[in-house]
Parts: sequence; C-alpha cells; structure tokens
Amino acid sequence: MKKIAIVLLVALMAFTVVSCSKKAAAETKTSTTATTATTTTSTSTSTATTAAAEKKYVRGDDEAIYAQVLGQYEQLAAAAKKASDDDARFVLYAQAEAALLDSAVMLPTTTQGGAYTISRIAYRTVPYVNWGNDDDRWYGMIISSDFISKAERADLIRMWNSAVKGDGTYDPEAYLKSKGHSIVKDYRYTFTTAPVTLDTLNTSSQSDTEILVNTVDNLVQYNNLGQMIPALAESWSVSADGLTYTFNIRKGAYWYTSEGRAYAEVTAEDFEAGFQHMLDAEAGLEWLVDGVVKGASEYLYQGGSWADVGYKATGRYTLQITLEKPASYFITMLTYSCFSPICKSFFLSRGGVFGKAEYAAAYAAGSIQFGLATDVASQVYNGAFLLQKLNSDSEIVVVKNQGYWNKNAVKINSITWVYNNGENPTQLYADVVNGVYAGMALSEANGTLALAKADGNFDKYSYVSDTTSTSYFCGLNLNRGTFALSSGAVKSQKTEAQKVDTQTAMLNKNFRKAIVHAFDKATYNAVQRGEDLKLTNLRNMYTHPEFVQLSTAQVDQDGHAFSAGTMYGEMVQYYVSKLDSSITVKDGVNGWFDADAAKSYLAKAKAELGDSVQWPIHIDNVYYSANSIQVAQAQAVKQVIEATLGSENVVVDLVEATTSADFYAGGYRASNGEAGNFDIFYGSGWGPDFGDPCTYLDTFNGAGAGYMTKVIGLF
Repeated sequence: MKKIAIVLLVALMAFTVVSCSKKAAAETKTSTTATTATTTTSTSTSTATTAAAEKKYVRGDDEAIYAQVLGQYEQLAAAAKKASDDDARFVLYAQAEAALLDSAVMLPTTTQGGAYTISRIAYRTVPYVNWGNDDDRWYGMIISSDFISKAERADLIRMWNSAVKGDGTYDPEAYLKSKGHSIVKDYRYTFTTAPVTLDTLNTSSQSDTEILVNTVDNLVQYNNLGQMIPALAESWSVSADGLTYTFNIRKGAYWYTSEGRAYAEVTAEDFEAGFQHMLDAEAGLEWLVDGVVKGASEYLYQGGSWADVGYKATGRYTLQITLEKPASYFITMLTYSCFSPICKSFFLSRGGVFGKAEYAAAYAAGSIQFGLATDVASQVYNGAFLLQKLNSDSEIVVVKNQGYWNKNAVKINSITWVYNNGENPTQLYADVVNGVYAGMALSEANGTLALAKADGNFDKYSYVSDTTSTSYFCGLNLNRGTFALSSGAVKSQKTEAQKVDTQTAMLNKNFRKAIVHAFDKATYNAVQRGEDLKLTNLRNMYTHPEFVQLSTAQVDQDGHAFSAGTMYGEMVQYYVSKLDSSITVKDGVNGWFDADAAKSYLAKAKAELGDSVQWPIHIDNVYYSANSIQVAQAQAVKQVIEATLGSENVVVDLVEATTSADFYAGGYRASNGEAGNFDIFYGSGWGPDFGDPCTYLDTFNGAGAGYMTKVIGLF
C-alpha cells in the first residue's frame, strides 16, 4: 500500500520509508491472555515476590483481544461501509475514527514535511495528489544547478496557484532559465531500505513501490496540477448505474527490457493478468479490492472462479471493470499499484502461473523467476524509466526509457538512489551544498540546521516544506510475540514476570490512555525540527483532517447537524470530544499531550489492575543507535513519559538496534503482529491509496484484514 510508510529520519528531504468477547469488563480489568501460574491478592513482599517468580508469559488470542479492544470501532466502520451515499459514509467514518482514537491503541504523531528545507527542485513539478503512488513519479521533475532562492520559490508558488485556477500555464523550467539557472537532467537521492522485489503486485511496502512506480504506468495518472489525466488508458466511460468502467487502452505502448529492447505491446490482457496476479499473490494489496470489484471476495476467500471476477479484457485494447456496488471514489483507486499491469507473456516465460493454489505452490517451490530484486532483467517495464541497477547496500539506478510512449514529458535522464543510513549528516549536508544531491531537510538534532545558518544557506534558501496526507503513529503492542530477533539481536531485558505485567497493563484501556497522553509529541518532534517548527508537522488523527468534506448537510442519528462543507476532521473532533475531551485532532498542535489527564488515567488503571501487576511497568522502545535523531528521539520519549507518569510507575527501556535492518525487522518489516519486537513503535505510518477515509481506516479492520493491526501486535 503505498503505503505503509516508513521513517528512519535520515534528513535528506522526506523519507517515506498498513466476534464479541468480554468487552468493557475485560477492557478495564486484568489480562485474560497474559497468564500467571498463581493469582494472589496478598500485599506482603514475600508473597508478591513468589507470585512474580511464578509468572509465565503466554501470548494471547488475536481475535479475542481485537474484539475486546476494537470491537466498537469494528462495528462503526462496518456501518459506514454500508452507507448509501458519500456524505452519510463520511459521518459514520468520523464516528469510527473517534472510537479508534479513543481506544488508545495508536497515537498519531507526525506527517511528512513541515521542515526547514533547502532545494534545487522547482515547486510541484511531480504529480500533486494526496493518495496513490503518483507522487513518487519523478519524470517531470525540474532541477536547477543552483539552490532556488526564497523569492524565486515564492514566484513559482504564485505561478502554480494561478495555473491550478486556470489562469495561465505553469512552466518552471522557463522561469528558472530566465533567472539564470541551468537545468540538471540527472537526479540523485538517497535510500535507507531497498526494494526486496521488483514485482509491484507482490508487495505492499512503499519502500518497494516508491522506486518501481517510476518504471510502470497505470491506466490513469495525476499531473503536477492535481488533475487526473489519461495514461495507458486513452479514454474511459462509466455505465449509467455506476457499476461498469470501460477503458480504451493506448495503442503503441510497449514493454521494454532493462536494456531498452522492446519486448511486447501493452494490451488489455496485461491489466487483467496483473489484477489476477495481485489477488493470487495475497501480499497485502488484495484487501483493497475486497467488496469493491465484483467477484474478488469470492475468488479470494470462497474458492470462486476467476471467470466470475469483474476485471476482464474484452478486446485487445479494451478493459472492462465491474464493481459490486457504485463507488464514487473508485476512479481514484486506479492510480495505486494494485491496479498495475504485468506483461503476461513475460510473466509466464519466467515461470509465473495463475490461480491462488497454483501460484502459492510455484512460489513456495521457487520456480517463479519473475520480479527478483537480485536481477533487473527478471522484469520488463512500460514506464518512463528502466531499472538498470539495484544494489541494496549501495546504489539503485533507473534511466530514461527512450521508447516510452510519452517520452517528451520526461524531463530527467536518470535517477540514482544512494544508500545512506544517516550516520554522517555533516557529510550529507556537504554533498548537498556541493550539488551531489538536490536538497535536504535541515535538522537541529543532527546539526545540519546549524550548518545552514552558519554558512548563510538558511537565510538565502530555506523554506518550510509542505505537509502531506501521510500519517505516522506510535503503535502500542497489545499481544507481543517476539522479544528478540532470530539472530539474538535487539533483545528485551524483561523478566518473564515483567512481560506478563506489561501485557496485562497494555490490555487496560486506562493504562494505554495514560501512555498516549503522557507522550509529549512536541518535545519528541523538536529533536528533529527544532523548537520553532516542533508543532508544524504534528498530526493528531489517522486520516488527514481535510481529506474529504461534506457536499450536503447531514444530521446524525443523535440529531446533531453538520453543514455542507464541514471538513472530515471537524466531524471527528465532535465525536472524539464526547469520548475524550483531552484530544484535539487538528494538525499543527500538540493535541494529545495532557499531563493531568495522563496522571488521572494512570490512577484509574492502578485501581483497576490492583495487585495483578508489579509496578513499574516496563515498556520496550527499540531505536536505531547509529542514527543521531533516532537516539535523541528515543531518549526524549523515555524522559517525557517517565517524567509525566513517574518512573516508579512506568519505565521506558531503550532497546538498541545497531543496524537499520535490525531496526526494521521487528517493526516496519515484521511479517505479522506476533513478529513485532517492541512494546511501542513509531517507525511506521500510512499514506492513503485513494480518495475516501476508508483507505486509512480499513487498515485497522479485524481478522487479519487490516494491514496496520500488526503495528499493535495483532494478526
């Protein structure tokens, strides 16, 4: 999914690295899953010590815990999905999001951007859109050989705003040349984690797709003015009932090998093959179309036939997609990778097969040699660039596809990603100043902000970058299953008794609420942004607060009226305030930190937990020790939580990961909830795949359907 985003804070621009039980009673009492051999209510030291020694940690049942903690959210989200129109759905999703926030299983922290930045890249010369993969398509990027001054950037912003309104055109290249700039045709960036596959339909990690999206085109795209435009579909139509979309595929577009040799023409059959392959692979994209495309659910979960799936090539250049029910946002989904094509003939030539069981067997046997990250020749490309080099610990290179159907729109000749784990920010800054890289975000923690102020670049060129729709959050592990990596690295120092006590506390809602209200995000963020920008990119809800708005007035089931034009965030605020008055959901404020509320919730938790736990509760916070920002932020998190709640009640134990691979292994790249090696983790986030709130909220669906439940230790 675009869009399980990732944060390592390397500081080069923006790294974007998804039944009913005991309910309320279980939610406020002790854990039923973190078991103990002996239960005691004795307050004597000797008896308590004996009980602690006899505790044995046992991981609980994911479904029971989900129902206990997020059952209300699940019910509200299901009701929203059944709503008859967009506005009614938005109101119901606002109620569901309020319930998710109030559950305190996750704490929204930040979004991308909002940092002091210096750059040679012209304003908005890549696709401008809040969802999908298109904002990672860099073919239209205009890069100067010199930094762009504050006045020049202001001019470009005015020109862009006018063009969006239909008043004139936006030609940043001509403008920069008129100001004496030279245009650079080769772009260098950095990366922290390389793609592990070249098969965009067999991955749901942005770290895979953000590079590969430059090599493959979809049916439609967004341009840099935020307008949807044709790509491999020259045109399309929608039936009167809103159920059937017919796309006319562009003739004369081809697939190319990594060396630039034409392999086969792109056809409608390639889109059909891509969709079936995506369903067969079940790599975390398939749930996006569950209940959307006709027959997809039956094919995925009920042994249904591919013949009954509503995604068919009805001619060499005609693709027809049939939906289960009208979905106004469906066209916006098509810019995301789950609707990408594959070259069917090439896929089959590399051992690819169709059918869920057949694909699973072939994949397990290792007989499929398609899309291997170790071999750029194991994939063919129909996009603006061809992948020519992928070394996961050094360099990734794409070059302009000279046969690309729209090659005149491609403004750069190559993109090179260079591995950088953030260990030497001073050298990175020097490289940016010397033109090796086009720009970077400036950080107080790693010293780059001070360097830019000292040499004058801050005064001449710095600006505050735009924030985005991507939301990062801190997940609280409700059902931890891993306490060290298989290598033995990143090992928790907890005793068995402490493991049980942490689990028991985490399953208490008031304890979780104490943690999230004690987490001072402004202090945490100031480590990277500095005091003056510590609030700029703070996010306080999961969905972007201005993601959608009501087109008509709505009255909810309790008689509360929302006027036309009401933003989604305003509705969430109304509902969450009824549940927890300590939460403010708008961007740019420290909307969760409340020391008094945190202490009040802790007192309630201690009363409810009684003698079932031994205080303090130990919480593991894994950090990457080679990155100065990570180190400083981990220390800040420890300090603010312990200072607010008291170290006699909660201790945040900092657990060191010495490599970025180890840091990601137990968090961002954890295969499921059980593999999560943390108690709190703030290295993941989510960027929307299409234009509806469910693109965020579905990631917390139960029974393994929601991608981001693994960041709270479930499924």
